[in-house]
Amino acid sequence: MELSIPLHLAFIVDGNRRWARERGLPTLEGHKKGLSLLEEVAMECFNRGVKYVSFYVFSTENWGRAEEEVSYLMRLVILNVKRLVKRCLENNVKIAVLGSREKVSDEVLAALDMAEDKTKNCSGGVLGVCFNYGGRKEIVEAVNKISGEITEEKISAALYHPEIPDCDMIVRTSGEQRLSGFMLWRAAYAELLFLEQYWPELSVSTVGEILEEFAQRNRRFGK
Repeated sequence: MELSIPLHLAFIVDGNRRWARERGLPTLEGHKKGLSLLEEVAMECFNRGVKYVSFYVFSTENWGRAEEEVSYLMRLVILNVKRLVKRCLENNVKIAVLGSREKVSDEVLAALDMAEDKTKNCSGGVLGVCFNYGGRKEIVEAVNKISGEITEEKISAALYHPEIPDCDMIVRTSGEQRLSGFMLWRAAYAELLFLEQYWPELSVSTVGEILEEFAQRNRRFGK
C-alpha cells in the first residue's frame, strides 16, 4: 500500500544554536550544519514525491539577534546560494523566496533573485525559502494589495508566491511546540509534528519517518 504523500511539507528549522552549544562549538557552526542538512532533506522530500517543500530559515524577528550572528547568516546565504542553485537545477527544482525585502542588503537580495531567476523554468518541485519572513506581515502585505471587497480567495492570491498551496504538514524541531508566525494563512488545516531533536541532528532517513507519520493522520478538514 502506497503512503499518502503531502503536497506541501514545511519545516521550522529550530535548534541550530543549541546543538552547537551542547557540543562546545561556536553557535555559527550550528547554522552552517543546519544549512547543509536543509539541502539534503529537501532533495529527499522531492525524491519521495513531495511537490512543495518549504523551510523557515530567517524570520522578521531574527534581526534582533546578535549582530555577529545575523551578519554570519547573511554571508552563509551569499556563499551557499550558487551551490543550492546548482543542486536544484540538477534535480529540476524551482526556488521560491518568500518574505519581505525590507532590511535585506542589496547583495543578499541579488543572490536570492539570482536563485529564483536561474531555476524559474524548473518543474520537478518547488523549494520555498522563507527568508525575512513573518506570517502576519505576509497577510498584511497581501491585504494592502487588494482593492474592493476582501475575500479569502483574494488574500490567497496576494500572498508571497501564491502558487504555493496550503501546508499539509508543518514539522518543527528542537522540542518547541509553536508556529512562531510561520505560514499562518497556509497553516489553517496543516498537520503539526513536533520533534525533540535539534534540526542538525536530523538525517535524510527522518524524512521517511515524517511521511509515515503523515500517512497515519486522519485529516477531516472540519467535516
